[in-house]
Amino acid sequence: MPVVKPYLRDSNPVSFEEIPEAAAYEAGFLVTKNAGWRNFRPVVNEEKCVGCLQCYLYCPDGVIFKKDKKVSVDYDFCKGCGICKNICKVQAITMEEEK
Repeated sequence: MPVVKPYLRDSNPVSFEEIPEAAAYEAGFLVTKNAGWRNFRPVVNEEKCVGCLQCYLYCPDGVIFKKDKKVSVDYDFCKGCGICKNICKVQAITMEEEK
C-alpha cells in the first residue's frame, strides 16, 4: 500500500509570504474526495478573516489554502473536524450543518 510522504522543504518559512499555498504533503494514491459523511463544514467569513493563516497551519487534512490574502476551504477533502474554527482567534470561521 502506498504511503503519503511529507513534502520536505529546503528551509522553514519565516514570513507569511514563504508559507506554501497548498498542503504540505505529496499527492499519492490515497487521495480520495469526501464520501459525504461530513455533518458540519467550516465556512469562512471573508470580512472577518485577517489572513493570519493559523487555520491553515493547524488543519490536519491540509484543505485550507490562501486566496486573495484570506483563506478558503477545499470542501472535496474537508472532514469537518472543526479545528480551524477552534483555532481562529477572530472567529471568522463557523461550522454549518451539511444539507
